[in-house]
Amino acid sequence: MKDRLEHMDSFFTSRVDGYDEHMLEEVEGCKKGYRVMAHLVPNTCQHLLDLGCGTGLDLDEIFKVLPDIQVTGIDMTQIMLDRLKKKHPDKKMTLICGNYFDVPFGTEKYDCAVSFQTMHHFSHKAKTGLYRKIACSLKSGGIYIECDYMVENQDEEDFYYAENARLRREQGIADNEFIHYDTPCTMENQIGMFHSAGFHDAKTVFRQENTTIQVAKKI
Repeated sequence: MKDRLEHMDSFFTSRVDGYDEHMLEEVEGCKKGYRVMAHLVPNTCQHLLDLGCGTGLDLDEIFKVLPDIQVTGIDMTQIMLDRLKKKHPDKKMTLICGNYFDVPFGTEKYDCAVSFQTMHHFSHKAKTGLYRKIACSLKSGGIYIECDYMVENQDEEDFYYAENARLRREQGIADNEFIHYDTPCTMENQIGMFHSAGFHDAKTVFRQENTTIQVAKKI
């Protein structure tokens, strides 16, 4: 079927062999975005939470800057976590295979949290709830750095969300099933969600094509 939706874990499991090359060479802005994110992580950061860490392309760059950092990485795809562990067997990593909406993060545990190209599959409501959970997990003064696919205007965002809803209806897929379909938000809406979740001083710091990095700080 044309536009057949795939479950998230199956989608990434079937594409793991070419994933790194795709992100680095085919998704405009990602190659530079990984380096930019690494330098946005505070040099005082000791404990990092990485949501949707995948094969660790962001961590490849972060470890160059902060080789002794302790990382908790969460991803739904075990084979990707296996690749990450094989790349960095000597690093201080706790890797969890699971859904980051459900995995407990703890309270005031991390200095910084990051995510890279993973949040553009979810609703405003789901993301705002997750951002509250991230904020709770950060220490006072901690920051959340999100690199994601974001669009310029509301019409674009509305189109993708409408198409997602249509395809789910046609294929009998429930709203709460984790499906790989891009539903990017505008930069302004992302900032609004961060503020609603309790973050302060949220701002856009990098954009190349649709690859955008925003930083939100907890008081």
